Amino acid sequence: MTRIVCIGECMVEMAPLDSAATYRMGFAGDTLNTAWYLARLLGDRAQVGYFTAVGTDSVSDQMLGFLGSAGIDTASILRRADRTLGLYMIQLQDGERSFSYWRSHSAARTLAQSGDDISTALAGAGIAYFSGITLAILPSEDRATLSRALEVFRSAGGTVVFDPNLRPKLWADPQDMTQAIVDAARLSDIVLPSHEDEATWFGDQSLEDTARRYAQQGAEIVVVKNGPGEMVVHSGDGSSRHQPEKVSAVIDTTAAGDSFNAGFLASHIAGAPLGQAIAAGARLAARVVTYRGALVEEAVLGHDLAG
Repeated sequence: MTRIVCIGECMVEMAPLDSAATYRMGFAGDTLNTAWYLARLLGDRAQVGYFTAVGTDSVSDQMLGFLGSAGIDTASILRRADRTLGLYMIQLQDGERSFSYWRSHSAARTLAQSGDDISTALAGAGIAYFSGITLAILPSEDRATLSRALEVFRSAGGTVVFDPNLRPKLWADPQDMTQAIVDAARLSDIVLPSHEDEATWFGDQSLEDTARRYAQQGAEIVVVKNGPGEMVVHSGDGSSRHQPEKVSAVIDTTAAGDSFNAGFLASHIAGAPLGQAIAAGARLAARVVTYRGALVEEAVLGHDLAG
């Protein structure tokens, strides 16, 4: 059975209900969202684990219980008595979301203090998944520790999957961000960038530019997401374009990219051809954005991994 370990930060999510003054508490975060959808989609075909650090308080206990109930292995998650979870609040305007964050002292910022902890979490795994946000929350020396652990994992035959997920507000300056993204891409077999972010911070003129740039760093598969627009995919078979299905009524775009990544990876792990895996990812994301919040149970019901 394939074991997938997602690495990053799980936060308390406050998501608006029908009334803008009423919020629902949940748990989410970019790599956690992908882990949740992977566990839901793959079921007993794979084991999905999550690696982070949390507190020892009751809200951290609730989060671990939530992950466990979703079928996500939490055995490697670290506990920090002096810290707790970060929190974010979603604001919506015409289906587009903005966020307010409280995470400066989150336990997840300490997840990569020890290479041994990372190696233990990755033991027996075939796939490691992380993001630009995973990197952004870490001190520079801990980013280096994570990179070394991923290098060892990859050299031993593991597959590394990376979503650049560029969030400049989390970085000291744009140069630090772009250099860290380039360094991480060099460790990765599959890269899942979003063209809008890449065009802004790397100056890519086209989706093909983004795909080629990551392929030149060594990625075997690059899927360039493009919101509701046509995507470009680069692999050993060359480049191709894929049009996602249209969504008539967008309610909330939270986790659109995270759910695409999960739908694509689950289908790819299940052995579907690349085009079908991309279609499966796009179809899942198209369902997710018609609901509120990051984790949408209704979106995975009846989802076909064949796309």
